[in-house]
Amino acid sequence: MKTILRYIVSIIFIASGFVKAVDLKGFSFKLEEYFSPIVFDLPFLEKYALTFSIIVVLLELILGFMLLMKIKLKETIYALIALCVFFGFLTFYSAYFDVVTDCGCFGDALKFTPWQSFWKDITLLVLLIILAVLYREREENEEVRFGKLPLLGVFILIMFFVMYRGIFHEPMIDFRAYAIGTDLAAEKVKIAKDPSEYKSFYSLKNSKTNEVKKVDQDEYINKEYWKDTSWQIEEGKTTTELTKKGYESEISKFKIEDANGNPITDEILKEQRVVIVFTYKPKEADLELVKKTETKALTEKAKVIGVSTQPNFYKQIPSYLMDEIAIKTIARSNPFVLVLEKGKVVEKSSAKDYLEKE
Repeated sequence: MKTILRYIVSIIFIASGFVKAVDLKGFSFKLEEYFSPIVFDLPFLEKYALTFSIIVVLLELILGFMLLMKIKLKETIYALIALCVFFGFLTFYSAYFDVVTDCGCFGDALKFTPWQSFWKDITLLVLLIILAVLYREREENEEVRFGKLPLLGVFILIMFFVMYRGIFHEPMIDFRAYAIGTDLAAEKVKIAKDPSEYKSFYSLKNSKTNEVKKVDQDEYINKEYWKDTSWQIEEGKTTTELTKKGYESEISKFKIEDANGNPITDEILKEQRVVIVFTYKPKEADLELVKKTETKALTEKAKVIGVSTQPNFYKQIPSYLMDEIAIKTIARSNPFVLVLEKGKVVEKSSAKDYLEKE
């Protein structure tokens, strides 16, 4: 029983660490959200997000593998308990204050709501406490343990290679919505056919009786609360809530606009072939690299545009705008190149890799 439980917990940690290791830049973007002013207000740590990502992922992977192989078992279990407490705090904070909608626990491979993430961490914490009790007596000898260390070393080297690929190139396995072969135009059609619906809810207070009630926008109009001066909308308490869940896709955030805010997304998705150069942080981009990327893109038999968060950023190609978070969902390097054919993703790479291709 305890062996099966140990296998289950260890595999969960290894799987969680692996999907983040594959796309470390994506996980670092998630940590940047936690460090942002609207969450923990630690903006000075944002530049270290990638370093923290590497540390957290290595801890998950190494400790998960050590648990699987029964290496330093008691110490490993206690370390994993501490890790679960840390993750539990983050996910509870996210859920309770509704500040980070996805903790990135399993990267883009498996999405959890904040509360699902929190209860997942609590479940793992309980299982680890049970393992700590079941394995309270040491069950390994030094000879067996050191025989497993070479396996741990090989495992770490493989994970370092996976992380290297994810940082300096495209992830080895692409769990994102913009994987090669994805038809953005078709996704847009699905979203349009089955949109999510939202309603505004007002908190009304009766000035005569002090009664407070919550009504939606339709009820407010149909029952003519707006005519009755005794019912007043309480300032700051109006909310917008999801009333019908439609087709969900990250592609809904793919919105390209010109400097005046006019959308050109549909036009781009209809192009026979279009090369899009993305830059999510123009101020931090290597301008010489951007210039070389523009120059090469213009040699292709395709429409070429540049998308960033800054108007008129590109010098050789038309400049358009997109939200930074939306760009980060697509791009893992700054700058990045995406190639579409009639709305379908056919090529994607960092600008450096793009320049090296013949």
